[in-house]
Amino acid sequence: MEKNYAEAVKWYRKAADQNDATAQCNLGLCYYKGEGVEKDYAEAVKWYRKAADQNLADAQCGLGVAYEKGQGVEKNYPEALKWYRKAADQNSAEAQNNLGVAYSNGNGVEKDYVEAYACLNLAAKSLTDAGKTRDDLETKMTSQQIADGQKRTKELRAEIEAKMKSRKPLP
Repeated sequence: MEKNYAEAVKWYRKAADQNDATAQCNLGLCYYKGEGVEKDYAEAVKWYRKAADQNLADAQCGLGVAYEKGQGVEKNYPEALKWYRKAADQNSAEAQNNLGVAYSNGNGVEKDYVEAYACLNLAAKSLTDAGKTRDDLETKMTSQQIADGQKRTKELRAEIEAKMKSRKPLP
């Protein structure tokens, strides 16, 4: 079956206008990629924000990317990290990876290999590239930092699991 992005956008918009968070996120992604509509980062951010405000992790991560890259909004690392954290707390591997890279490079935060390692370690369960990035980072770390990173991974995993249990479902 051939993909018809314009038709998808039509249906996403109908659902998004009724406050469906997943449709809002998908519509944002269409604007971000220029699929079915003309590429428009500002419009993508508008739809991502609506879904992110409803606690949808994919939209929060998308909003983080927009702030990190300055696409549709002014570049703002602290704001990007805020949205990545919200998504990472919902076990978004992409957001965990992006946080890990930020901590590894010191983008918007003080460089912290232990925190970077922990975030990348969580993301590596779902993203092969995160595992490679973590393994590359490990070569810059002391054995104590690696042990601390492994301990921090367990702490973060427990925090995420607790938050996921107490989380309200999407409307």
